[in-house]
Amino acid sequence: HLLEYHPAVEELRRLVEAGELGKIYYIYANRLNLGRIRTEENALWSFAPHDIHVILRLLGEEPVSVTCQGGSYLNEQIADVTMSTLEFASGVRGHIFVSWLHPYKDHRLVVVGDRKMAVFDDVEQSTKLRLYPHRIDWVERIPKSVKADAEEVALPNLEPLEAECRHFIECVTQRTRPRTDGANGVAVLRVLERCQQSLEQGSGEERAARPSHALEAHHPTAVIDPGCTIGEGTRVWHYSHVMSGARIGRGCSLGQNVFVARTAVIGDNVKIQNNVSVYDGVILENDVFCGPSMVFTNVVNPRSHVSRKDEYKSTLVQQGATIGANVTVVCGHTVGRYAFIGAGAVVTRSVPDYALQSGVPARIKGWMCQCGVRLPLKVDDAEETCVCNACKVSYERKGQQVVALGSTNGSME
Repeated sequence: HLLEYHPAVEELRRLVEAGELGKIYYIYANRLNLGRIRTEENALWSFAPHDIHVILRLLGEEPVSVTCQGGSYLNEQIADVTMSTLEFASGVRGHIFVSWLHPYKDHRLVVVGDRKMAVFDDVEQSTKLRLYPHRIDWVERIPKSVKADAEEVALPNLEPLEAECRHFIECVTQRTRPRTDGANGVAVLRVLERCQQSLEQGSGEERAARPSHALEAHHPTAVIDPGCTIGEGTRVWHYSHVMSGARIGRGCSLGQNVFVARTAVIGDNVKIQNNVSVYDGVILENDVFCGPSMVFTNVVNPRSHVSRKDEYKSTLVQQGATIGANVTVVCGHTVGRYAFIGAGAVVTRSVPDYALQSGVPARIKGWMCQCGVRLPLKVDDAEETCVCNACKVSYERKGQQVVALGSTNGSME
């Protein structure tokens, strides 16, 4: 999953999650070349895993149906060319064209939305990601295309393999879940196997045993709008409402009377207690806990008679953070990794990683371990280290920055 760490793919994920491309219509990928001809596997298994992974990550869901066609020209029963079509519950389609029998190298991924279209060209040496702000106007009920100049997207000059290795080391030292874990690999394999079955059946459709949003897991009073994405194992309880376009990961729990807006993004294993509204612009990373009746906002100066929908400010709650009951988080700020906000606090500025905050306005009162136990660290500008009494993870503090160093016994339990 090396492409996960490519700057262009990371920017594509941000654009999709922020809604800058609008409603996604379809994604297609070309991975073509005249290269090494394999006899132990076909082009589908050799080339398609990269693009399947990127499409699944961009959409946050697995396909409900898959079709695959191919051609074997050099060796019987080994497809040199395949075209796979993935259909998702959200209405998006993915198309993946792979071949090792092509006159030139072409590695492109195109994301088409109703606001903008994005093109990631990995063969391009200089500008690898471009945005096309084309639009469709309806004139006398007839759609007409209106083209605009391409926008070049500046990307950091980072080597994906180096970024992946650094992330791996960080996960080992801080005992955190990697972005590309075993579950990601298994998800890609499931799609590949279904493509292979369709290929062998002569383009027959392979439907998922159960859709990714698994409606039977939700309470009958919950309102789940078409076009939202809900991961496997997530449950939505009484009188909650998930709007079209919302993205919710795997293994989450949404309590009674929870609202999730169109552009809200919720990661895996997130727990949202009763009476919480996750508005447009709010992003909750994996393992976040939102206590009962806590409040997010997305406008700093609301007026009933003034529309400010184009002024929404985003709020990012990073991995493992806990937000207590009746907390208010003023928009435009970030709650850091494994931060802990005490009940009733009002967050008016960004919160550092591992910080324990309380009060109105919220201020740092101490520091918390990933396991949820308070650390014996001070709040001054000094430097110090400590070990969590519960899980034995060691930490280093430099002023208002705390970093986990790993377990003192060298284990990763």
